[in-house]
Amino acid sequence: MRKIYSKIEEIAGNVITVFASGVRYGELAEVSSSHSNSLAEVIRLNEEKVSLQVFSGGRGISTGDEVRFLGNPMQVSFSDNLMGRIFDGGGNPRDNGPKLTENLIEIGGPSVNPAKRIIPRNMIRTGIPMIDVFNSLVESQKLPIFSVSGEPYNQLLARIAMQAEVDLIILCGMGLKYDDFLFFRDTLEEGGALSRTIFFVHTAADPVVECLLVPDISLAVAERFALKGKRVLVLLTDMTNFADSLKEIAITMEQVPSNRGYPGDLYSQLASRYEKAVDFEGAGSITILAVTTMPGDDVTHPVPDNTGYITEGQFYLRNGRIEPFGSLSRLKQLVNKESREDHRTVMDGMIKLYAGTLESLEKKAMGFRMSDWDQKLLKYGEMFEKNMMDISVNIPLEEALDLGWKILAECFSAQETGLRSELIEQFWPENRGTN
Repeated sequence: MRKIYSKIEEIAGNVITVFASGVRYGELAEVSSSHSNSLAEVIRLNEEKVSLQVFSGGRGISTGDEVRFLGNPMQVSFSDNLMGRIFDGGGNPRDNGPKLTENLIEIGGPSVNPAKRIIPRNMIRTGIPMIDVFNSLVESQKLPIFSVSGEPYNQLLARIAMQAEVDLIILCGMGLKYDDFLFFRDTLEEGGALSRTIFFVHTAADPVVECLLVPDISLAVAERFALKGKRVLVLLTDMTNFADSLKEIAITMEQVPSNRGYPGDLYSQLASRYEKAVDFEGAGSITILAVTTMPGDDVTHPVPDNTGYITEGQFYLRNGRIEPFGSLSRLKQLVNKESREDHRTVMDGMIKLYAGTLESLEKKAMGFRMSDWDQKLLKYGEMFEKNMMDISVNIPLEEALDLGWKILAECFSAQETGLRSELIEQFWPENRGTN
């Protein structure tokens, strides 16, 4: 039988403190007042002094309210009934559907033993050329999308959710504006992708603690589906909001701040989520793609800075495009040699020529005379940006590679590209027509 404590020693924002025994870190409690009940989670233990974060906030709680510890950490229901559903950060329905209470699983467990993981080997196709061709997304990879406020990163995630060749999408929203929540919901419904999607959402108006629970709930569910053989893609937005929630709670707890006020364990907190990415031998996989907004477009900000040490590269989303320079998928070489024999050549050759385009643009801006080669590069850059860099372009990998050859042939002679002669003989548009 669980004890009920009827005296709250301290209330600081959303954090309450009681004296209790036999309590574990992360355990749930129910705070009962005269007008409402709310769940709370143990976030600090100092002998018998227990601090709890109240999910619904500290407003309306008095020192005479009752606190009843439930004896278990946060749990979420797991079954196929989750498919096509929308839940809040506490696992409660946001879609007016029935509440799920069967087969409860704990959240926030440890990452998979590296010895039980297998080397990433499969490509996840998205239909977006700047990903598929130039920075392939690999199954069980963990990648951030570095961007700034105002960029269409949520639109990019929605596109990936609708088009990615996986079995299941788990969409995890943290600190979303309500308009963004409606955008995701309506887009997935209209695109027919909601049926293979599970959506956990925390909006900016919801309690701060739920922002911390959303990724843990999402990844716990993803792990169970992966063990059942599903290829799961987890989309997280926005990890900076997650880190800001960590900072807010740390300030409330009067912890000694680290860089820019973030808690000293920021790296560990981020890593414990990203390291859930895994490819299980004989089962499914978890792949993580997470948006990280950079305040002031500052990559040295603590959140992107720590993220870069954890993940296997990054995508830079600027001016509505995934930038070819700075974006890096370090595992792409494991899969793009298997896709099509010209994949690596097209990838390397087009980026090299685009680098020349940027140099010609600088010369033009400084008033230098443009040579014929510069004019070719400028034409190529314009076609490359319009037909391949724009994130609205939606074509399969093979069509994107063919389009790359077509753009090269329209702007340059075969010898000017510097590509391997045997591939030019096979894939150059004029040669393909005669083969």
